[in-house]
Amino acid sequence: MLVKTQGIDFYKGCAVSNWVPELLSPAGSLEKLKIAMWYGADACYLGGQKFGLRSAADNFNEEELREALKFAHDRGKLVYVVLNSFLHDSELNELPEFLKLLEEIGVDAVICSDLGVVQTVRRHSDLIVHLSTQASCLNSQSAMFWKEQGVKRIVLGREVAISEAKRIKDNVDIELEMFVHGSMCMAYSGNCVISNYTQGRDSNRGGCAHSCRFEYSLAPKGSEEYKNAFFMSSKDLEGIRVLQDFIDAGIDSLKVEGRMKTHHYVGTISKVYSQALNQYREHGNFLSDQLENWEAELRKVGHRDYTQASLVDPAGANSIFDEREHSDNDYVVGGVVLETASDYTLVEIRSPFTTNDHLEVIPFQGENIIVRPDQLLDASGEVLPKTRPGMILKLPAIEQAQTYNLLRVRMNP
Repeated sequence: MLVKTQGIDFYKGCAVSNWVPELLSPAGSLEKLKIAMWYGADACYLGGQKFGLRSAADNFNEEELREALKFAHDRGKLVYVVLNSFLHDSELNELPEFLKLLEEIGVDAVICSDLGVVQTVRRHSDLIVHLSTQASCLNSQSAMFWKEQGVKRIVLGREVAISEAKRIKDNVDIELEMFVHGSMCMAYSGNCVISNYTQGRDSNRGGCAHSCRFEYSLAPKGSEEYKNAFFMSSKDLEGIRVLQDFIDAGIDSLKVEGRMKTHHYVGTISKVYSQALNQYREHGNFLSDQLENWEAELRKVGHRDYTQASLVDPAGANSIFDEREHSDNDYVVGGVVLETASDYTLVEIRSPFTTNDHLEVIPFQGENIIVRPDQLLDASGEVLPKTRPGMILKLPAIEQAQTYNLLRVRMNP
């Protein structure tokens, strides 16, 4: 985490000369939070059991919230809790009790969409309020209004270009957060009711069914010839090549979408953007021969084709993704490193694989480590033809491997 002191920036105890934004990663579970932070995220956002917009995520109970806060704060990192659902009176009456818990355990901010929720938070706690992208704040007047309501940071609508964000920053003295990577909404965030119509699930109350991602049959007016298409599905956002623009605009936080995404996604995306920002922090530019490697890593996670969406120019017809989600290769998390020793490495298996599959450990920093075991052994030393999810695998010692490193598998390379 970067701290400014008398004009000098300090990062992990070392004086540096170049400011960079916070890297904010998603945490759909406690383990994902730990992985995101181990791989370089400065902060994570997550949801409790109520009041958020990702009801299908694992989310956090009270015990997990306490552990998440301790884990993060012990490492100088931050945790934001989403309260971004649009609430009815009966739910709003339940919110103050939850706010007491969040304040007690030291949550660094809450993320809200509903003006009634914002006012309830301010009336019943001293918690810092961030405005969710669901509120679709797109201009300086809106930003000024929310500032007057006590909001300290605005997560701008994803329809805002970086140049427009700079104008808002110049006009309104308030923290700004923008999305840098992840899935995009085909509608203005917070203003879509497609899944209400197709599935009876309210997207503004945690029930989005992602109906815009479905394949539909279309026929031109007056024609009986139908064509199947994903005509409402957007390509995914990738902002790795415009990080300099974010910095020049003074954007305070760069947000990665994806509380529903996998451990592989969370770890890989956090590491890539952390490495890129560290490159700027140390050298003052992004002129690195690593850029193509970073982009290659981003293509290894499940994704739709990438776009810069509206970051530079307004998103157009070429931002539509008329296919199914894919990765350039079939990469999955084969396991998570549990323990390392001088003569072995223990891995908890998450996906099955054999010695014929391509294996690599993703360290928290540096290049991936290729692993080529001659055979697969369980914890008791029994030889296995194939791993099974949930088992403990005993591999020969992997130099530089650490606990919580991901073991990535490319199936049938």
